[in-house]
Amino acid sequence: MSPEPLRYTPAASRVTMTQIVMPVHTNGAGGVLFGGVVMQWIDVCAGVSAMRHAGGSVVTASIDRLDFMSPIRLGDVVLLEAQVNYAANTSMEVGCRVETEDPRTRVRRYTTKAYLTFVAVDDCGRPRHVSPLEVETNEDRRRYQEAAERRAGRLRAVGRAP
Repeated sequence: MSPEPLRYTPAASRVTMTQIVMPVHTNGAGGVLFGGVVMQWIDVCAGVSAMRHAGGSVVTASIDRLDFMSPIRLGDVVLLEAQVNYAANTSMEVGCRVETEDPRTRVRRYTTKAYLTFVAVDDCGRPRHVSPLEVETNEDRRRYQEAAERRAGRLRAVGRAP
């Protein structure tokens, strides 16, 4: 029996990562997670999602949006979920949602969101082609369209109008 062909859907790129906030991750005084730590976790989670879609190595090209909506505290369980929202010729936009979960009640709280751009690279570090994203659901189509608009804005901002 031969394996199923690879799919290039947002669901196929989805990554879920779990962390726990330890004292080393916090700003000693208030027990709040350092922003740079959550940024690192987001970059790793989103990077794995991009690698799944690209089928190999990727590099972070930009973090377009990073919104801290509520603090993450010592002892919180942190859940990160990322997926590819849009794929161009060599680049992909990956969205990452961060929530905390109270380990006692399992109540979740939405804390952080980010949009990152990754470029697929070959063994010499040169950009390489990625497969188009196969959108399947209305939610996929909405995310794809919004990501296309953000991409157009990023390209305009650097003088490379789409």
